[in-house]
Amino acid sequence: MVNNADFYKKLPKQTLDLADLLINPALFKNVPENWHVVNVDIENSSIAVQNGYHHDVNLSATGSIIVVLNELEKIDKKIRVPYFFGGDGSTFLVPDTFLKRILKVLNNYSIHIKNNANLILRVGSVSVKQLYKQGKKIKIAKHKLTAQLTIPIILGTGLNYAEDLVKKTFKESSSHKKHTPVNLQGMECRWQEIAAPEGTKKIVCLLAHCSVENKQNNVYASVLSQINLLFGSFENRKPITPTNLHLDTTLQKIKNEMKIKLTRFSRLYLILNWLGTVFVNFYLNFSKKGPKFYKEISQLSHTLMIDGTINTVFSGSEENIQKLIVFLDSLERDNLLIYGIHTTKASILSCYVKDRSDNHNHFVDGTEGGYTAAAKMFKSKLI
Repeated sequence: MVNNADFYKKLPKQTLDLADLLINPALFKNVPENWHVVNVDIENSSIAVQNGYHHDVNLSATGSIIVVLNELEKIDKKIRVPYFFGGDGSTFLVPDTFLKRILKVLNNYSIHIKNNANLILRVGSVSVKQLYKQGKKIKIAKHKLTAQLTIPIILGTGLNYAEDLVKKTFKESSSHKKHTPVNLQGMECRWQEIAAPEGTKKIVCLLAHCSVENKQNNVYASVLSQINLLFGSFENRKPITPTNLHLDTTLQKIKNEMKIKLTRFSRLYLILNWLGTVFVNFYLNFSKKGPKFYKEISQLSHTLMIDGTINTVFSGSEENIQKLIVFLDSLERDNLLIYGIHTTKASILSCYVKDRSDNHNHFVDGTEGGYTAAAKMFKSKLI
């Protein structure tokens, strides 16, 4: 079998406007048959959010990405794979070479989350070859979204089909309650809720899915063009800006992070990390490097993903949100897509910080349910 572990790494970065990229199918490549879709999903996440555990759900999803990236770094620091954050889960595309190790760390992580947060993580994989046999497509391109952030763009229904298959076939194991220590190095969640930028007032979490594969590129290009028209360019509608970021220096914030990150309560961890947060807060607010770091967070925040479905968080006015809903309703009436939308007052960040100078990623969701609330609306339309 061909060793194509570097397939994603070698894909060229596309710098076209995203809407233009979507309508240019020649720039998308088929994911190799010997790759696999790995899906992680929190069972009954909507109920957990309703019961006040949105931060646990969000951090558990972020942690699933962190354990995978840390494992890949241990294998080879140069490895790059596409991944997607979904608020209550995550999806990866990985070569056959690393599949067993990735599933092992995720299954171990699922036990950790069950023990610490009483959440059930459904973990599973489907081979790309199997998806192709089912007539599903997974076409991928790399898009340079900001000066510092390049993201994978997927067209096709393969990832959605794989996620549904994992959910249907998942069976929770009751025999393995012990686990080895999980590697969540780099996990941080120490920002206050981030109010919508001045003049916008609302944060929007949107999911939009076109199930007709040969129409996705045009439908998604039209949705993004409409968002650009109503809310401005990607840079202008970002919910995270350098001026609305504020560290939360309360002990409770560290406790929330510790609940997911560690196997047990540690007073030493709590005190040291609280002192560290207080120091970093002072440093960022009074040093010359502070503004640069705040700007990098804005640049490295994941607020737009296309994994066969548009997943995006952005800021806007109530008036323009209503105009967008009218537009989406018209596409829905024409059976071109199904959407779920959630509007709220603020966004939240969960972070993977390996190096504050240049190696940090930030996963964005809305408050009051965020993506999970949008997904609830979306799923109600499928019934």
